[in-house]
Amino acid sequence: MSKVVLITGIGGDISQGVATILRESRPDLRLIGVDIHSQHGGHMFVDQYQLVPKASSPDYLETIKGIIKKYSVDIVIPMTEPELAVTRTHTDMVSGLKWITAGERVVSVGLDKLETARAISMLGMPVPWTKPVSEGLPPTYPCILKNRSGSGSRAVFIVHNSEDAEYLVKRHPDAIYQELLEPADREVTCAVYRRSNGEVASLLMLRRLTGGFTGWAKVIKHPETSHMCEIIANGLGLHGSMNIQLRLTDKGPRVFEINPRFSSTVLMRHRLGYTDVLWALEEAEGKSVAFPDIHQDQIMVRVQGATISN
Repeated sequence: MSKVVLITGIGGDISQGVATILRESRPDLRLIGVDIHSQHGGHMFVDQYQLVPKASSPDYLETIKGIIKKYSVDIVIPMTEPELAVTRTHTDMVSGLKWITAGERVVSVGLDKLETARAISMLGMPVPWTKPVSEGLPPTYPCILKNRSGSGSRAVFIVHNSEDAEYLVKRHPDAIYQELLEPADREVTCAVYRRSNGEVASLLMLRRLTGGFTGWAKVIKHPETSHMCEIIANGLGLHGSMNIQLRLTDKGPRVFEINPRFSSTVLMRHRLGYTDVLWALEEAEGKSVAFPDIHQDQIMVRVQGATISN
């Protein structure tokens, strides 16, 4: 009988990228997708589609549990931050069910940008100064203000002076200030995978953002950054895949965010041979995985498509 995989947040591009990878590489799988509404093309990427309440709803966990039992789900891949936050302590909801996540420690650190900075500092690495806006004005300008939770670059503001700070804090009272890392054109997104035996492989991609997502990326080699990724992966007890965002400053790499899930480059890097979705699935099935050698200077781009759905 085919294994059944549940992918959450299937209306999003990252979830659809994961589903595309599984469709192409593992046609033996039956895919179930869920999301909070149907005004998207997510149903086209899976065999069955179901509506679920928001992760903040008191009915969310019971709904997910019901879908798992209805379709005899073998493996769950939670794809959104709110769902990761809710499910991370409920992975025992159904006996024998496998969950593909980065591990509870990585999830808890990655969901809180202030905790991200503190955790990396505790591992002995330099981090950009970071403080909650509730503790007063930032120590230096310019800096950035961003939400303490969530991901993406659409709610990040440059703060030039105290007037900017006071204006933004009124609208984002739970945000954090953080050191502005320069140069902006040296931003790197790092796919990091830690196998069950503790071996770590990272793929470093110099990137350009388009609408808050990686629109263009080039594979680079940077030993100091690779070493930093390995320290973080081991220090946080990573299981499988996570994404580290950083900038290469004149003082070295400085991490500003950890995404405790597959990221927007998941399909791009899969095409290169960094097949972390398949590695995670295979390890969940008890198989061993091997890391490839990815050549530098290869370029990846995001492309747009459209389909008519009846």
